[in-house]
Amino acid sequence: MLLYRYVRASVAGQAQYPGSTLLLTFGQFLGTGLELVAMWALFDRFGRVAGWRLGEVALFYGLVNVQFTIADLATRGFDVLGSELIRTGAFDRVLLRPRSLTLQLVGHAVRLSRLGRLVQALIVLGVSTARTPLDWSISKLAVALWATAGGAALFSAIFILQGTLSIFTVESLEVMNVLTYGGVQAAQYPLALYGRWLRWMLTFIVPLACVTYYPALAILGKADPLGAPPWTGVVTPVFGFAFLGLALIAWRSGVRHYTSTGS
Repeated sequence: MLLYRYVRASVAGQAQYPGSTLLLTFGQFLGTGLELVAMWALFDRFGRVAGWRLGEVALFYGLVNVQFTIADLATRGFDVLGSELIRTGAFDRVLLRPRSLTLQLVGHAVRLSRLGRLVQALIVLGVSTARTPLDWSISKLAVALWATAGGAALFSAIFILQGTLSIFTVESLEVMNVLTYGGVQAAQYPLALYGRWLRWMLTFIVPLACVTYYPALAILGKADPLGAPPWTGVVTPVFGFAFLGLALIAWRSGVRHYTSTGS
């Protein structure tokens, strides 16, 4: 399988420096852990926040970080497209290869260090469900997997849009970090804690709430303070795939307008 060969080549290159890879992975584990410490300090000081317990909010944290890390592993090539390929002229060689352009970028930069963030998020998910009175069932597990897939698709779409913009700007726009890392930060807490304009943006512009907030409510069996029906979390992850479809359309349009930077 071609994708497997691309990923194996990327991983093999990092395996040449195992010490560096392990340190970067551990750094990812600790770096994201600081965010969890800040969350714990908030709830330790105030107890419940607007009726939400730490274990419940930790579920949001773990879910969105798993989604983001999967997308980061799969589509990192789009994130570095401007700096590593377009600005250097290497993107021209990629276009000349008789292989799918999207497939080549997916296998271009699979960073093992991101596994540190993934492991930490999975640990938080396990601890949060252990500390929360949650009865797992086949339906809830299906919602969790469905939401993870939809969230990974959504964050992948954001990275693809970032790569599309770099075709026109050469360098990746830092404003896209508002949607990637900023989106992760926003989705770590329940949507009901935010103001109306931000709730609207996170639902209808960049549908982060559709892949995190509503599915998490369905998993917790908790009624939505904003009044959404219980079945919402089962349906809304599909919007992550819809957003990915729109991003791929924009990507193809951007590639058609690509102008070589020369050598």
